[in-house]
Amino acid sequence: MNAQTPTPQIRVARRTPAYWRITFDNPPLNVMGPPMVQAFSALIDAIEADAQLRVVVFDSAVEGFFLNHSDFKARIEDMLALPPGPTGLPPWPDFLVRLTRAPVVSIALIRGRATGNGSEIVLSCDMAFASQEKAVISQWEVGVGMVAGGGPMARLPGLIGRNRAMEVLLTSDDIRADQAEAWGYINKALPDAELEAHVDAIATRIARFDKWAIAQTKRLVNTSLSPDVELGAGWEACIASLGRPAAQEGIKALTDKGFQAPGDVEDRLAVHLGDLPPR
Repeated sequence: MNAQTPTPQIRVARRTPAYWRITFDNPPLNVMGPPMVQAFSALIDAIEADAQLRVVVFDSAVEGFFLNHSDFKARIEDMLALPPGPTGLPPWPDFLVRLTRAPVVSIALIRGRATGNGSEIVLSCDMAFASQEKAVISQWEVGVGMVAGGGPMARLPGLIGRNRAMEVLLTSDDIRADQAEAWGYINKALPDAELEAHVDAIATRIARFDKWAIAQTKRLVNTSLSPDVELGAGWEACIASLGRPAAQEGIKALTDKGFQAPGDVEDRLAVHLGDLPPR
């Protein structure tokens, strides 16, 4: 990938040979369908192959959305047809596992909603910093009768504790930046005006350090993680849940209210999930 080379919905800018900015850009809602999953697969190949790269920062060009839930207007068959990655896992959990294991530091800069897939990439990054005014994190899937597909059941308990993980997953509620910081979901919540400079300073500093030392430190810290196969189990449960009548009814009811279109349902998803009929 060259500097500022677009992929279908992801842009990569090499600020230096050691420091990349990776920008999600799929307006209006930054939903993730098969083309974006394919772009993520190409991206992780590039991250792993670059000998000079030391740090990547993920951000968004779409106002109000960091990275959103999956694209429910896309054909599920197109997602399931994508080949597994080198880990043997389907492409999305493959990307998340490889990002966590990569010999490169990954940082999430969160403005707007990190809903579902957005939360899952935050959990796979090495650090996360969020706008106090604009960031919202959500694992929303249980609210429509689904199971999350990108491994938050495996990743969240070790980060914030079992009981808080249960609260995040089972209430499907919005987590604001200050609360996410207090729980350890993210490293720090900052005033929006300070967020960019704070993250850039950390990334620039790490990018000057020795890559071998970075890689070995990550490898040793990662021994505390749940086995990678648990992300695959979450994906299988997610796909199975999509075929259940409860999930189909929940997604239809939410869509009838305006889901996956710009407006109040996407902006205040937790409120609308709580208003759905019991199933």
